[in-house]
Amino acid sequence: MVKLIEIEPQVYVAGQLVAEDFAAIAAAGIVTVVNNRPDGEADDQMTTATAAAAAARQGLAYHYQPARNFQITEDHVVEPFAEALASLPRPILFYCRTGTRCTILWAQASARRLGAAKVLRIAQLAGYDLAHVREVVDTRASAGSGGDDTANKLAGAGAAA
Repeated sequence: MVKLIEIEPQVYVAGQLVAEDFAAIAAAGIVTVVNNRPDGEADDQMTTATAAAAAARQGLAYHYQPARNFQITEDHVVEPFAEALASLPRPILFYCRTGTRCTILWAQASARRLGAAKVLRIAQLAGYDLAHVREVVDTRASAGSGGDDTANKLAGAGAAA
């Protein structure tokens, strides 16, 4: 069974899943699974079609929101994650290769609501060191929900992660 890490109440992150993990995920009470890993990153990873079928067999809602590592701080990636975080039924599990990508997305999406220092501390306690994206998280915390203003500030902060 994959390790589920709760980063805030009813919000979990995890590394790569295998089809057999979905029964345990459902048994743990998760109702929504979001895959943030693009198909084809690794030859041995489960495809989104296989994951969606495994989730359906367990009665779980499944969403595919791929996020490539080099785009992890861009608005067109962060904003859909923030929307999923705000609107999808909970408990919710976001997964990628190691859980880091999902945690970076969560930190950016949650920075305005919780504050940059708090999301970075939560990530650290969960085992994810996000020091390399601290400026981006700080900018999102002060800039708000996104849009052109955030994109311009992030570009100035050297947001490529």
